Amino acid sequence: MIEARSISKFFSLVNEKGLAEGLTAVLNVSLTIPDGRIVSLLGPSGCGKSTFLEILAGLQAPTDGEIRIDGRLVLEPLPSTRKEMEEYKRRYRFISPLANGVFTDRPKHDIAMIFQDYAVFPWMTALQNVVFVLRLRSAGKRRSDRPSRAEMEEKAGFYLSKVGLAGAENKYPAQLSGGMRQRLALARALSVEPKIILMDEPFAAVDALQRERLQDDLLYLWEEAKGNASPIIIVMVSHDVPEAVYLSDEVVIFSPGPGGTVRNRIPVDVPRPRARTDPEIVAIQERIFAILQYDINQESMYTI
Repeated sequence: MIEARSISKFFSLVNEKGLAEGLTAVLNVSLTIPDGRIVSLLGPSGCGKSTFLEILAGLQAPTDGEIRIDGRLVLEPLPSTRKEMEEYKRRYRFISPLANGVFTDRPKHDIAMIFQDYAVFPWMTALQNVVFVLRLRSAGKRRSDRPSRAEMEEKAGFYLSKVGLAGAENKYPAQLSGGMRQRLALARALSVEPKIILMDEPFAAVDALQRERLQDDLLYLWEEAKGNASPIIIVMVSHDVPEAVYLSDEVVIFSPGPGGTVRNRIPVDVPRPRARTDPEIVAIQERIFAILQYDINQESMYTI
């Protein structure tokens, strides 16, 4: 289970006049996501969706609030006042900065993240890309517990076949289509058998037909994992309303930024497998479009 408790994120910026000013990216967001659920984050550009996703991943520390996964803190919020800084120093006065980083600020290894730009290594083959991640994940284990290279290659091949890339193991990303590169990113995420997959507009760079096929592939793999002891949680940032509704158990709508907050939480209580043209699905899409259109119109009124 993911628990986001009163998450806020503030940035200090220097404006065009050279003066310091603050920017609120996320404001007081609380969200609980049970195991085995798919949740999409929707909202206008600049509303803090991706920042919130990176806080979930442990790539950024929140200014306020905390993220817990199965009760374990992901990253400790950074001290933002002199009083908090003094308390932070007292708490860790016997621990070196390096040890503090390892023990308190280390993201949990049951999270995998998939980005819009695939983030695969162009100088590695598909198989090598997956093996590289498996090697990284095993680096913290005792030498006797680490899998052999042959075992990692076997596992990498298994997950490549799962996403339809059997036979493409020795191809480089430049030799793969956009959809195949995104499948490679998905295989790499699945290969570490994470508890949670975080996705930042993962299908935005492919055409409509590839996008629908990748959505169905993702659902198939997610459904397959539901029979496991630890079903996968998927949290996805999207700008595509039909995609969010078709995939998700719940759609979370952020208010317009800066300072995005949770504006609405829309449950999608439609049995799976779903049809994209199902009247219930279409009705939920129309409701969400109306909310987003209202926000866009209101924002326009105040900026004219």
